[in-house]
Amino acid sequence: MNSHDHHLHEQHLKSSDFITDVVIGMSDGLTVPFALAAGLSGAVASASIVTTAGVAEIVAGSIAMGLGGFLAGQTEQEHYESELKREYDEVERVPEREKQEIRDVFEDYGLSPEAQEIVVECISKDKDKWVDFMMRFELGLERPDPNRARNSALTIGISYIIGGFIPLLPYFYVEKPQDGLLYSAEVTILALLVFGYFKSKVTGQNPIIGSLKVTSIGAAAAAAAYFVATLFQ
Repeated sequence: MNSHDHHLHEQHLKSSDFITDVVIGMSDGLTVPFALAAGLSGAVASASIVTTAGVAEIVAGSIAMGLGGFLAGQTEQEHYESELKREYDEVERVPEREKQEIRDVFEDYGLSPEAQEIVVECISKDKDKWVDFMMRFELGLERPDPNRARNSALTIGISYIIGGFIPLLPYFYVEKPQDGLLYSAEVTILALLVFGYFKSKVTGQNPIIGSLKVTSIGAAAAAAAYFVATLFQ
């Protein structure tokens, strides 16, 4: 892989990670505060109570989601470092077994035994390239971005906040929570439809079906929260 291809590959991985984090944050940000606000709308008499509880939930939720993303990124980094150390150790201790693993990889690609030997000799001359090959093709591991944990935490947390304020905003402009719920449902369902559409486009699913799935999940959660709240009034 030349430097240009390597750069493009890294950019692709980073953009994929970013999109994944945005989807995680926005999915929960749109759904959880919407369900909370809907539930409170069926139980309280003031819209200000809904906004206060909603803002508190968004703050807590964004922190919790961000920390989850940070820990996941750290775990990925630690796992890679652990496997890298193990591969260096195996190249030192059992080089013939590691060479056979290279042969096995290229045998799957249809290379002849003679061609396999040429490739094995070329790769095994450089220990760093040898280990990098084993990490990629034997274990299927790419070196993670050292800033992955921090970036993931920020992206997920900010996406959660943006998603969370969409269903909550109408409550700032009304007095009765039931009025806020009506406007919130309209705005959030529209947001869920748009978000579900683009999420499905990015992940290669049918955008119409994906959009309806995301919207139905959010609407069902909010409806359940509202009706449960009204039962305990």
